[in-house]
Amino acid sequence: MQKITPHLWFDKAAKEAAEFYVSTFGKGSKVKNMSMLDNTPSGSVDIVTFELLNWEFQAISAGPLFKFNPSVSFHVTCKTKEEVDALWKKLSHGGQVLMELGAYPFSERFGWVQDQYGLSWQLIYASGADVKQKITPAILFVGNVCGKAEEAIRFWASVFPESKVDTVLHYGKGEEPDKEGTLKYASFSLFNQEFGAMDSAYEHHFEFNEAISLIVNCESQAEIDSYWKKLSAVPEAEQCGWLKDKYGLSWQVVPVGMDEMLQGNDRERIDRVTQAFLVMKKIDMVKLQEVMENHPTAVSRPAGG
Repeated sequence: MQKITPHLWFDKAAKEAAEFYVSTFGKGSKVKNMSMLDNTPSGSVDIVTFELLNWEFQAISAGPLFKFNPSVSFHVTCKTKEEVDALWKKLSHGGQVLMELGAYPFSERFGWVQDQYGLSWQLIYASGADVKQKITPAILFVGNVCGKAEEAIRFWASVFPESKVDTVLHYGKGEEPDKEGTLKYASFSLFNQEFGAMDSAYEHHFEFNEAISLIVNCESQAEIDSYWKKLSAVPEAEQCGWLKDKYGLSWQVVPVGMDEMLQGNDRERIDRVTQAFLVMKKIDMVKLQEVMENHPTAVSRPAGG
């Protein structure tokens, strides 16, 4: 089971975007399920779960509140230059180039692009390297959190089991505006899933927001309680399983099978569960299960906080 799932917030295009990404990445990619939630603060919203190269994502169409930016991008490691070029052609169509496709000191073929929906992708030729995970979330620390990337990844690795910091590269002298000793690039793993992180002291007009969050799929209430306590640092951001950590990155700490509770043809059950979790801060698994089963005492218990 994939313990951490990237979650993408779209205005209206979650279904369209998921289908585009599945067709773009091809083998190992599929739309797993789609559902709709009614009577949310954003009205009726679409939720789509899909896989790209055997890596699960979830997307929602919930209005224009949040916009994608390059503070979180997705690093795609390719076995051939031709694979880089093919993905670049599809992802750059209607999008915006952030780093031109070409040769760089770190790769013979690399490019960074925002696609037509605003999502950022870094495409890189692996040049014979062993590729365990084709798609890797890459987290860029800018503005007020620039210089905190290494602290953050070591903190996250302390929060989750089966986690470690792997490769760490620092900026040296003469690489201004980046400060010597800050993080040029690091690879790290959480629950044995690979991630990347870096600092950038250049002037950027963006920061972390809820457009991209990381879902933590939990097996028990104790697991939810533990991650919530360790991660949540912005009380006003706590809502229906969402939180922000001390670096401003958004997480969703939810029970395994949460998406299954919100699927199927039983609209009454889906609406009950939706209205229950919308008033929670930290998710209460027992209460959600009671609501799903239409237990008469469910509505009398306070939401988990």
